[in-house]
Amino acid sequence: MYDLIGDIHGCAHELKALLAKLGYSARYGVWRHPTRQVIFLGDFIDRGPEQVGVMKIVRAMVDAEQALTVMGNHEFNAVAWATPISTGSGNYLRPHTDDNRKQHAEFLAQVGEASQLHEDLINWFRGLPLWLDLPGLRVVHACWHTPSVEILTEHLDDRRRIRDEVAWVTLTRRGDLAYEALETVLKGLEIPLPKGVEFKDKDGKIRRRVRTRWWKDHPITYRDLAIAPTEVIPQIPHEPAPEHVLPGYDGDKPVFVGHYWMSGTPRPLSARVACLDYSVAAGGKLCAYRWDGERDLVDVHFCCVDSNGGQTAAHRSAP
Repeated sequence: MYDLIGDIHGCAHELKALLAKLGYSARYGVWRHPTRQVIFLGDFIDRGPEQVGVMKIVRAMVDAEQALTVMGNHEFNAVAWATPISTGSGNYLRPHTDDNRKQHAEFLAQVGEASQLHEDLINWFRGLPLWLDLPGLRVVHACWHTPSVEILTEHLDDRRRIRDEVAWVTLTRRGDLAYEALETVLKGLEIPLPKGVEFKDKDGKIRRRVRTRWWKDHPITYRDLAIAPTEVIPQIPHEPAPEHVLPGYDGDKPVFVGHYWMSGTPRPLSARVACLDYSVAAGGKLCAYRWDGERDLVDVHFCCVDSNGGQTAAHRSAP
């Protein structure tokens, strides 16, 4: 069975505390459990104080087949930042703007930009799958969206890894259908607002699309669907979203995601969807879910530690 762990963002102390709480122990440089395996949901880097430490733990577990993982948007961005559009061009798949560098600066400082370690990590990130579709469960960083999965498949190998340099260029090219599909699975599903409706985001940019609570599968309004700052919500119409834009999830298997910076007490988003990102790098929790084969997810299978490494009161002790 699997223990799924959400976004870590460089918090190695909390990762060790969570693994210990889950019943794993470090032996010969690898955290192991006698009967279970970890699945990481991506976003190992950026923000936190121990990004190299996190990568040592994660890589050792994956390489020793003690863990599986998917790619997060931060790993995708790291590869795109380090990959020239063409040899010697000086331009990169992720433009080296001030905003992009600011988001990535802590990682670059900790690994040493252009160092051997940096190169090794980028090569490792390139080999991460975008999703896992396993017997009994699915894992993706932000959103399981079947149309996007179908579009992306032609750019991936048989292990759901980005196939080659041509595919990397396509997936970073704004306006391409594959780019939009990649944005959906790694950052979440956006839908267009009704004609003439727009709002300003926290940075003052005009938005005519809104990111959604894609796990909702019943008639619901644009405002109820929206994932947006509290001060923005009143700008979003409280009118029913038409059926053809409702995101939904078929619920065939439980699906686990990270990405959304949740807060409060961890619980499933729906009977078959759980988010495991509980904002550890912002003073929240590092969160796991102990999956034992159930189709309907349950509150008591969440297991967390506080951002200082202390155990939260909860939910389920290690077997």
